[in-house]
Amino acid sequence: MKTERFLSEIIQADLIRDVWELHVSKMREYNFDRLVYGFTHFSTDDGLGDPNDFTFLTNHSTDYINGFINDGLFKDAPMTNWAQANNGACSWSHIAKRMQSATLSPGELATIAFNQKHDVKAGYTISFKAPSLRSKGAIGLTAPKDMSQKEVDENWKEFGDEILLINNVVHLKIIALPLETPAALNLTKRQIQVLQWVSDGKTLQDVSILLNISPATVEKHLRLARQGLGVETTAQAIMKTVRQNQIHITKRS
Repeated sequence: MKTERFLSEIIQADLIRDVWELHVSKMREYNFDRLVYGFTHFSTDDGLGDPNDFTFLTNHSTDYINGFINDGLFKDAPMTNWAQANNGACSWSHIAKRMQSATLSPGELATIAFNQKHDVKAGYTISFKAPSLRSKGAIGLTAPKDMSQKEVDENWKEFGDEILLINNVVHLKIIALPLETPAALNLTKRQIQVLQWVSDGKTLQDVSILLNISPATVEKHLRLARQGLGVETTAQAIMKTVRQNQIHITKRS
């Protein structure tokens, strides 16, 4: 697909899953057949925050996902550590340089061994410029298992600027759509409606009239929304759903 048409389809997409499907297909054209994308609004000075607040997108195998994401190995990945401290693109030759200088931690070495076992050996990482101090997003682009890092780097010399542009556009599109975090997916349509009205300054009585339900039912929906989002107050619930694009949007995925 020509880049102009691809970008047009990305701009018109309403669902994260559609954006991701288009992106996976496009990156294959540049010899990156496996991708893993992560974004959070809630990183901290000490790390990336609660994994439940993450949006993860990947086309890696289930075995790889279980180890790298579900078991938390991504937190110790050398390229994750690079992405936390930098913006832009970085060749995975960075890992070899750190191995030569003997500066890798035991956790990083364990993650490297896991990646090698799953033929995640050559590629590039892109770290996106954050829209806020606590936000962080990055994507790992893995080359086919028969492709060397030297070949990847040569490929990047020719197409790197275009790949970087495409990934930044896709990232900006993803974070503008409702983020499909575990917490967000716990919310029902009615809970989102109630949160939207309360965020507009409506009282429980106002919302009960607007939705034709009792004030007690309004409070029940707010309580369940707080529980689902893992927060203590309605104000926290509203802030979290706003950050994740779950309320005050035109369409929901």
